[in-house]
Amino acid sequence: MTRLSGKVAIVTGAGSGIGKATVDHFRREGATVIGADLHGADVTCDAGDDSAVKALVDQAIADHGRLDIVFANAGISGGLASIFEQSVDDWNEILRVNLIGPFLMIKHAAPVMTAGGSIICTASVAGLRSGAGGPAYSASKAGVISLVKSAAQQLTGSKVRVNAICPGLVETGMTEFVYERARAKGQADMLGHLNPLQRGGEPNEIANVALFLASDEASYVNGHALVVDGGLSSSHPFNAQRYGRTAI
Repeated sequence: MTRLSGKVAIVTGAGSGIGKATVDHFRREGATVIGADLHGADVTCDAGDDSAVKALVDQAIADHGRLDIVFANAGISGGLASIFEQSVDDWNEILRVNLIGPFLMIKHAAPVMTAGGSIICTASVAGLRSGAGGPAYSASKAGVISLVKSAAQQLTGSKVRVNAICPGLVETGMTEFVYERARAKGQADMLGHLNPLQRGGEPNEIANVALFLASDEASYVNGHALVVDGGLSSSHPFNAQRYGRTAI
């Protein structure tokens, strides 16, 4: 398998879930991959820290002489508290990791991708409309969708493509509590029931999309937010959220 043969890639949030699955996919297709995370990856990196992200990109160039693919995947959920329950500190941290993190990766990686390449950012269906995550998380992912569109335009002529993936419900460390709660209540069959496929997704299914966007098969895909949610966002599932009541 050689779809990424000779390519050098960085994947953040690589210690588990979607990031780990993507590292495996990229390596299987011939890429040299630097997996970064706070825990459980090749390199320790805080994805929302400017100096750490710059050092990660510099390391890729120093060790391998090039950088072709970046998957800015690291993120945190921040819980489901309402606008009136979350603090400014909560919002600052969620935006720092989920939105500033991808911005930093684009800022530092794009200038060294001299032969062109692919930058992929993890957004979410929560960034498309409400009801799929907490307010700060949703706002951060809406920001990512806007960011990739702006970045694609500002990189005109560079041959660097910038796209986002918008997963729906996927079983990862971030959503573990949702899956565990459903299973404990004997409601595992309800997971993902609002989408037409009536199931949750698997990390490999998102990694397959990241692989496509990283490869030359997506050579004309740019500035796009690709939704991978089993069809959830094809409609508007209703989730009532009353003022003064925490959404569950």
